[in-house]
Amino acid sequence: MARLVLGVGGGIAAYKACELLRLLTESGHSVRVVPTAAALRFVGEPTWAALSGQPVTADVWSSADEVPHVRLGREAELVVVAPATADLLARAAHGIADDLLTNTLLTARCPVVYAAAMHTEMWEHPATVANVALLRSRGALVLEPAVGRLTGVDTGKGRLPEPPEIFAVLRRVLSGRSLDLAGRHVVVTAGGTREPIDPVRFIGNRSSGKQGYAFARVAVARGARVTLVSANIALPDPAGVDLVRVETTEDMRKATLEAAASADILVMAAAPADFRPAVVSAAKIKKTADGTPAPLELVTNPDIAAEFGDRKRSGQVLVAFAAETSDAVNHGREKLARKRADLIVVNEVGPDRVFGQDVNTAVVLGADGSSVPLGERSKEDLADAVLDLAVDRLGLS
Repeated sequence: MARLVLGVGGGIAAYKACELLRLLTESGHSVRVVPTAAALRFVGEPTWAALSGQPVTADVWSSADEVPHVRLGREAELVVVAPATADLLARAAHGIADDLLTNTLLTARCPVVYAAAMHTEMWEHPATVANVALLRSRGALVLEPAVGRLTGVDTGKGRLPEPPEIFAVLRRVLSGRSLDLAGRHVVVTAGGTREPIDPVRFIGNRSSGKQGYAFARVAVARGARVTLVSANIALPDPAGVDLVRVETTEDMRKATLEAAASADILVMAAAPADFRPAVVSAAKIKKTADGTPAPLELVTNPDIAAEFGDRKRSGQVLVAFAAETSDAVNHGREKLARKRADLIVVNEVGPDRVFGQDVNTAVVLGADGSSVPLGERSKEDLADAVLDLAVDRLGLS
């Protein structure tokens, strides 16, 4: 497996890096932990040494005969910094080398991933914004922080993404993918919308959101800025995304079209409800005396993909989905034309097929008449393959 360096910045989220280290070592990777002096005030050297099975030091003077400030960066196949504080991002951006970690960052010639974590005001400060932009321009992958509880009672953007989600991004980076989506904005929809019938009941579907979340993770690992519009999903938030939660198809329509106005690629992996009740009861609908249900009048929901297809600008790529129970390819071709999509991912679905599973099988149809069969594979691998096709069409649609 790979030789990794785990840099740990001096933020309270340093304790979470212990879980990330465990995930990396249990996957067979050799991990050398390089904390800053401030990080050691949060988690001590014995903890890092015990979890990694490797010596730990924060300065350039220990084991000077091995020249660690040069050797570690040269030998690493991946460097990940978690948490990456505002101070550490600033020092890395400006080439300051005043401890072992910043020296390692200067000598590394492998992929470098920063998982940012700090208070909201620090993340939004123009200095941090400029430092992040500079690091990204040099090829580093800087993961957006999550929104949630910060130090004390504060809540906002700045929380370290959860370690399993950082690990999921690192796995994709280690697969050798380039940052071919750096500087691009990818919008992904995921999950199934719910249309209320009354305060208790709703019309919904079986979508788990796993395929959409896989697209989000893969796009982040390829360097994209990702907006994830998520409907009614019980999955961990992917690392590095701007997450927008919605419930109904109209909620999703508004959020998606707003985000997609600046998107390079829109991936409509969600399953919006095609219909909604014409009238939503303000109170729970009761059974009638004879048990006969009252008729439920339905109206058609807007087609979000088709609406974007009508208004998308030259150079934007629309990836639609067709989940069918029969004659999938023919239905997919009809939807491809009607939605004016550039690509449509077609698959046959059912209670035990695709929905809720970790694998998918699909055929990708193109507006240019192409047809690319994708045999059974993980949903992340399928997302990678579809994004390859979308990247080929960037600027051409």
